[in-house]
Amino acid sequence: METPVFEEFDPASDCDCPGCVHWRRVLPHSRTGRHPAAHRAVLLAAAASTTLVGHTAPAFAAPHTPEHPANPAARPGVPTGDEPDTPQGGKTPLHGPGGKPAVIRTPATTRADIIKRAKTWVAAQVPYSMSEYWSDGYRQDCSGFVSMAWNLPGNEWTGSLDQYGVKIPKDDLQPGDILLFHNPADPQAGSHVVIFGGWTDYTHTYYIAYEETRPRARRQATPYAYWSNSARYTAYRYKGLMAGTAGSDKPSEPTDTPYPGAAYFGPGANNKHVTRLGQMLVERGARPYYTSGPGPRWTDTDRRATQAFQQAQGWRGKDADGLPGPQTWALLVTGEGKDIRTGTAAPPAPAPAPAPSSHGVSGYPGRAMFRPGVSNKYVTLLGKQLVKKGFGKYYTTGPGPRWGEADRRAVEAFQRAQGWRGGAADGYPGPETWRRLFK
Repeated sequence: METPVFEEFDPASDCDCPGCVHWRRVLPHSRTGRHPAAHRAVLLAAAASTTLVGHTAPAFAAPHTPEHPANPAARPGVPTGDEPDTPQGGKTPLHGPGGKPAVIRTPATTRADIIKRAKTWVAAQVPYSMSEYWSDGYRQDCSGFVSMAWNLPGNEWTGSLDQYGVKIPKDDLQPGDILLFHNPADPQAGSHVVIFGGWTDYTHTYYIAYEETRPRARRQATPYAYWSNSARYTAYRYKGLMAGTAGSDKPSEPTDTPYPGAAYFGPGANNKHVTRLGQMLVERGARPYYTSGPGPRWTDTDRRATQAFQQAQGWRGKDADGLPGPQTWALLVTGEGKDIRTGTAAPPAPAPAPAPSSHGVSGYPGRAMFRPGVSNKYVTLLGKQLVKKGFGKYYTTGPGPRWGEADRRAVEAFQRAQGWRGGAADGYPGPETWRRLFK
């Protein structure tokens, strides 16, 4: 195997990882305010190699840096701060380059053990390093982290981890599996690997990722398959899973209640998901908003508590409308994000707006016709009328019979044009929305 080369680079000067601390000490007068190597790319060739399992492997880093576009802000919905900066070390024996070479083996393990080992690094906040080794002997980079969680006999890298797993489809992902991207033509261009911890919502668009990344090991809700290079990740299942655990066991990592969908929240909703939402909000500082409950019936208290949590994340406008979407739900179930600031009384409830009429609307087919996944003639009829009324900018194709996000956003825009806010402008057509749209 040809020893890879890599480009030396460094993160911003305020990074507190050991490497940056070292370079700020020896080169304190960086002109750019960033690590000096950030503006001087140096191609290094690995001068030595380590023999492991009968073949040659790189002794130095074959690092990978997830690709960053020239203007990350131009990609909506992808927080640039969540894309890691993670070069990786090469394949080395356990306990570092001076350790004893190990024989390839796939020791039996369970999903629960994989996640348990991953959690130990997250709890210990193991700092990222492509050259340092943690007390358990594994290298402190993304591939060393997976080697540790899978209990492998040595430190692998993204170019060799696949030999310990079998490819699986997205729909078969279970906690303890991995999502791997290795770019053989250019290993430093984005190569990365994370451990799958379970889906955060029913749409399977976000999952819990365990990973080693700058500045330290973390557990975070992550878009499938990853923040960048998403289409190039492949799912693998560890070959050494104990019998009966491959593809059929219950997730060993509790993922709490998956996001049930927007239709379960808003005026008129009465279900267990509203109760669960309220309980999670109370745990995050929303107790002052609730004089009783939380309970299963949606009230303006739930809306204001949800909005307070969204605003605590720094969201504004439509992103803080008081209705929980997949992102809000993911932060609540994983315990991530910022809590509602305590110590201040909840704002007084606004005077209730006149409730839209729910009777005597000709042609209204019922709210059940407008839910995620449904497909019927009423969705097409609704979309065409929205376009006719001047609210068609959200449609790139159609309108068609399948309810989608473009329909919901167009309905929401129409509702807001009526002066409605909060739960009255949730993007789902009720009787009054229908009456006004078709009058």
